[in-house]
Amino acid sequence: MGKITNYLRDIFFVFLLLVCQAQSEESGTPKDLALMAKKIRPSIVVITQEGREGKVVGTGTGFVISEDGLIATCSHVIGESRLIKVRFDNGNEYKVEKIFASDRKLDLAILKINEAGLKPLQLETEKSSEQGMEVIAMGNPQGLEFSIVRGIISGIREIENQSLIQIAIPIEPGNSGGPLMNDKGKVCGIINMKSAITENLGFAIPVNNLIKIKDTPNPVTMDNWLTIGKLNPAVWQIKMGADWRQRAGRISVKERGAGFGGRSICIYQKQTPDVPYEIKVDVKLSDESGAAGLIFESDENDHHYGFYPSGGKLRLTRFEGPDVLSWSILNETESENYDSGEWNSIRVRVEEESILTFLNGKKLFEIKDKKLRNGKVGFAKFRDTEAIFKNFKLGKNLAPREPSIEIIQEINSGISQILENKNDSTAIKNLQKKLPTSQRLIKKKIKDLENSINSLKLLNEKFHREDITKKILQELQKDPECDLALCALLLAKYDNPEIDIDSYHNEIVRMGDDLLTKVEENTDIQTKISLISKYLFEDNGYHGSRTDYYNQSNSYINEVLDDREGIPITLSIIYIELAKRLGIEVKGLGLPGHFVVFYNKNDERQMIDPFENGKILTKADADAIVKDYDRTKTSEDYEAADNKSIIQRMLYNLKGISIDNKQYKDAINYVDLLISIDPNDAQERLSRSILFIQLNQNEDAKVDLEWLLKMKPDGIRIERIEELYKRLN
Repeated sequence: MGKITNYLRDIFFVFLLLVCQAQSEESGTPKDLALMAKKIRPSIVVITQEGREGKVVGTGTGFVISEDGLIATCSHVIGESRLIKVRFDNGNEYKVEKIFASDRKLDLAILKINEAGLKPLQLETEKSSEQGMEVIAMGNPQGLEFSIVRGIISGIREIENQSLIQIAIPIEPGNSGGPLMNDKGKVCGIINMKSAITENLGFAIPVNNLIKIKDTPNPVTMDNWLTIGKLNPAVWQIKMGADWRQRAGRISVKERGAGFGGRSICIYQKQTPDVPYEIKVDVKLSDESGAAGLIFESDENDHHYGFYPSGGKLRLTRFEGPDVLSWSILNETESENYDSGEWNSIRVRVEEESILTFLNGKKLFEIKDKKLRNGKVGFAKFRDTEAIFKNFKLGKNLAPREPSIEIIQEINSGISQILENKNDSTAIKNLQKKLPTSQRLIKKKIKDLENSINSLKLLNEKFHREDITKKILQELQKDPECDLALCALLLAKYDNPEIDIDSYHNEIVRMGDDLLTKVEENTDIQTKISLISKYLFEDNGYHGSRTDYYNQSNSYINEVLDDREGIPITLSIIYIELAKRLGIEVKGLGLPGHFVVFYNKNDERQMIDPFENGKILTKADADAIVKDYDRTKTSEDYEAADNKSIIQRMLYNLKGISIDNKQYKDAINYVDLLISIDPNDAQERLSRSILFIQLNQNEDAKVDLEWLLKMKPDGIRIERIEELYKRLN
């Protein structure tokens, strides 16, 4: 699947261009306004600032003023001491490297990002802004990104001893910092504020003020700019980048580091005790495919040990250089004591010749290794995960003091009594006497109950998916009498157990009956086809999804019926089903990247595109679609799609969306169904093995790889499968 596209903003953009173009023709302005807007759009950026909780607290606009990464905006857009990001129309996002220049009084700022080859807007250096001049503005009002609007300069005003351009343009939050341009596309001002007098009035800062601060920069590095959550450099030193912060006694980190594997380290600056010593911390990862934890015996650069959860396992490593060749995994193990997605306490004891590791108070393993000694301790983070650390400690002995077995038994008995009778005051008082042990054991009980509930949910989901799979297979086996609508509804129910299949199936029947009332006796096929298209797209408003194409809802027939919006294949299924009820044999045609329907007339295909409101496709139209993907073929090389291939294609769509969103468990569910439909599908066997590896389910992955090694299907490079299988072992 391709990248998910925000069609809403594009439609809004085009709409405004058309409005501007129409207005320009009436008033005599240049007719190439739309082309100018299209040209400047790559130079406009969305600027966001993050608050104390790491969430976006402000959004504004900026624009490129130099090829090497200078971005102009208003100073209030970037806030004070905030993490600032810049995002272009193509989706590329950058962290700001420094504040190149700023002036709070003028409300102007110039940001520097690490990028070259950008397309700067030209600044107007000759012609001053004059009353009555026609101008256009571009910005991101109310989240509608990269929109454009046209107006005129009403006058030049002095407000609080500052010269401002008054413009008859509606200004909204998010417009601030955007360019105000003359009809030649040169920037004459920077959008600054909305008038309190009228909605269709705003102000802009003259561009000569921007030129002034650009020529006399007062740069501030981001290290000096970021004070909110900044780590004290006397206590912590950050190496290899990433965004390390502290708040409320916790240290958090996000963004990839500059070291191999996205590594970044944070070094504790206080003296490490002589061996033996221990270091511990509680850590929680946002994504278990990443890694984060302790480092020790560090030279404050590339040499150190690391002990951390990685992919759900606990790993002890030794780094002796900047690249993967100098990295050794000393030990790696799974532990049922590891709590995925939650806080885990990891501890290391360093002795003269040994390293001992502990997880949540339990010893994991001990190894003999003394290669690195006399270094510092700290934290490390790898890959794209975000991590939080708390309760960091360094000392000679950090082993937790465990209560006696008798006390643990007594507390567990009290917890059981309260579960049976929540008003048991005696049991409650006894638990209160033994805090915090009672709280720790209560948390463990909660986790045990949650695990039991989750296990039952997974079992129930497994039963559901197996039942739906069986029903889909039974229906597909009836081909060609198979009920395609029923199969599509079952596929929707595969993900959404609450769907009432009968009610939606009856809706398709009702639509067919409704159409039959509009068909007169002896109506020819072509007229019936026209009636279906009119009924669906004109009378009932069914349409192709353009603003949200890759939404999974478009692959669920029930939601397409609810919203009257879908993608080519789901709209085609409805078209096929209605045609069937009118006695017409309409078939699906799976062209590359597109799905249409057709019926035969005089041994020629009459093709219809339901995504384009029932547009009649000529052979040349269909061939053009094919040529975009394969210049060696034409539409005639593609056979009619049977019911099985239609359901498979819907599953490919759902699988692709899940993979794009990194929802690998969902993707595996779709691959499971694909393999149930075609057990000999080697590509899906390979696909499932790769997905299992993504989820660190290597034993499951090996089952599919063993099948491939045994069957040796065509189209699969067996030597690569052998390579992968050996690596998993």
